Amino acid sequence: MGALNGKVAIVTGGTSGIGERIVELFVEEGAKVVVAARRDAEGQALEKRLGVRFIRTDMSSEADVKAMVEAALQSFGRVDCLINNAAVPAPITGVAEMEAATIDQILAVNVRGVMLAVKHAAPVMLSQESGSIVNIASVAAHRGGMSGHIYTASKGAVLAFTRSAAAELGEKGIRVNSISPGAIVTGIFGKLAGVEASKADKVTDLVKERFATVQPIPRAGATDDIARAAVYLASDGSSFVNGQDLIIDGGMTSVTRGWSTMVAGRAEMSNRIKAAAASL
Repeated sequence: MGALNGKVAIVTGGTSGIGERIVELFVEEGAKVVVAARRDAEGQALEKRLGVRFIRTDMSSEADVKAMVEAALQSFGRVDCLINNAAVPAPITGVAEMEAATIDQILAVNVRGVMLAVKHAAPVMLSQESGSIVNIASVAAHRGGMSGHIYTASKGAVLAFTRSAAAELGEKGIRVNSISPGAIVTGIFGKLAGVEASKADKVTDLVKERFATVQPIPRAGATDDIARAAVYLASDGSSFVNGQDLIIDGGMTSVTRGWSTMVAGRAEMSNRIKAAAASL
């Protein structure tokens, strides 16, 4: 406890899944947190439950991203940590079925949003001569056949940008690293199956069952696994870690399954999720 005492953190996409658990654990570890996300009701609930500051933010909008950083300064006077977690999923389709509009939508949040957040947080951290930026990537950026092509490409870009930004900002006391989660149980897979957001978080037991079988460690990944890694990278305990990607996947990237196996498995899981959601 207390690994982040006195630090001010911005967590994007912090109202559900991995982001919400990062927010909870950062508060437990002593940080003051600004939560940036699109879901108003959930954000306001977090404010009441945890005492964080919520600001509605569309990460594809530079005006929103700039306002997010300004809100942190207005509320707490500094920014020590930026956790770029906000992302949108993409449908799993073959390369010939990719839609240009979908490509633009995914890249606008998953890549452009990350870059804009770093752009606007960096000047604050440069003035402090310190800071830690953590970008949430994915094991899909390391191995083919783990997710859809567009999402995979977006997370590969996040890894490349992390290394590039670390080269510049590391010289000035600001560390930039990333985390690549594996099969982590969240509501995002319900949304991919077409389940509305309010129900997606209620059918995660099916995701948990499926994800217990896709890596050598025989359990599904939990949001806590990623949140604890984020605490480490945001804390002074990782003061000599820069430009690195921390893969947290239970050993998934040590095995090969292939595109067809992944697509079949995801389709089966989506069908079961839809059936379960219909009964809610």
